[in-house]
Amino acid sequence: MQENTGAGYPGDAGVTDDFDLAGVPDAFQRLWTPHRMAYIKGGQHQFKNENDCPFCVGPGRSDEEALIVHRGKTCYVVLNLFPYNPGHLLVCPYRHIPDYTDLTLDETAEFADLTQTAMRVLRKVANPGGFNLGMNQGVVGGAGIAAHLHQHIVPRWGGDGNFFPIIAHTKAITQTLDEVRQQVADAWPGETDAE
Repeated sequence: MQENTGAGYPGDAGVTDDFDLAGVPDAFQRLWTPHRMAYIKGGQHQFKNENDCPFCVGPGRSDEEALIVHRGKTCYVVLNLFPYNPGHLLVCPYRHIPDYTDLTLDETAEFADLTQTAMRVLRKVANPGGFNLGMNQGVVGGAGIAAHLHQHIVPRWGGDGNFFPIIAHTKAITQTLDEVRQQVADAWPGETDAE
């Protein structure tokens, strides 16, 4: 075994194991996110039923308190409490189901419709250059709350992926969550404004 001198990047010595794996240079620069282990191990057990699931509890609160921007018949749209970017929304069914294939046809149609409407509203209020849409299915798929299906709608702008989150553990969010929630909710089309 090679002796670890810690001569690589600053801090390598503190994270390199006995096999020198983390600090051994190769073709990849890795972004280590050990805090995500809370979601991968042990953290999921706390959200397995409707009584403690934040996506089940939220609709019982006021829109302002729960950060809900729109309530549909079978699904609703909520601001992400820990947004990747300003305006990061989640589409959730009211039912406590874990998988996309568990949606009924009516739920699937509304889920898709709310996703499209959310994109239109975000284009109107924030003018993003693009979006990331996605569902992490299951614990091993990276779902933070695997027991309740939700789809992410992340608005993206050129240059929004800067060095702050990586180097300074800081994310620049330009508005408070309540300001963003109000702006998106106000721009959401009503029954008579259907696009």
